[in-house]
Amino acid sequence: MSTQPLLQGAPGKRIALPPRLEPKVFFANERTFLSWLNFSVLLGGLAIGLLNFGDRVGQLSALLFTIVAMAGMVYALGVFHWRANRIRQRGGSQMSGGFGGFDDRWGPTVLTGALVAAVVVNFVLRTVGSGQVDEGHDGLKLRRSVGGPRE
Repeated sequence: MSTQPLLQGAPGKRIALPPRLEPKVFFANERTFLSWLNFSVLLGGLAIGLLNFGDRVGQLSALLFTIVAMAGMVYALGVFHWRANRIRQRGGSQMSGGFGGFDDRWGPTVLTGALVAAVVVNFVLRTVGSGQVDEGHDGLKLRRSVGGPRE
């Protein structure tokens, strides 16, 4: 058996080895993906509740929340696959040792903006339509008041 090391370099030079790829990197990517899916499912549940138990404004808000939830799911899946491919290819810049550049600054910002817009639309439609005549489930016309019960 030889006593020489497996990798030899010139005296005074370091041997460049690829960085070690640990399983926790893949698990962190999966955990982030599941967190985004959890957010999307909760938002979809809110949309289903508005759709089933809401009036016309609630149904419009449910549509907006459903669109945001579906966009969140598609975004989460796309980022998960993008990061998984970069991890497998040991992506990132060469200057940072092979890893880096896995963050996304625009996706969460756009999804948060869309969610805020859906909430604002729901609020505006609810306050503007608060004095309108609304037809109930039993066919009776009801006048809605802002703070009190239906008459």
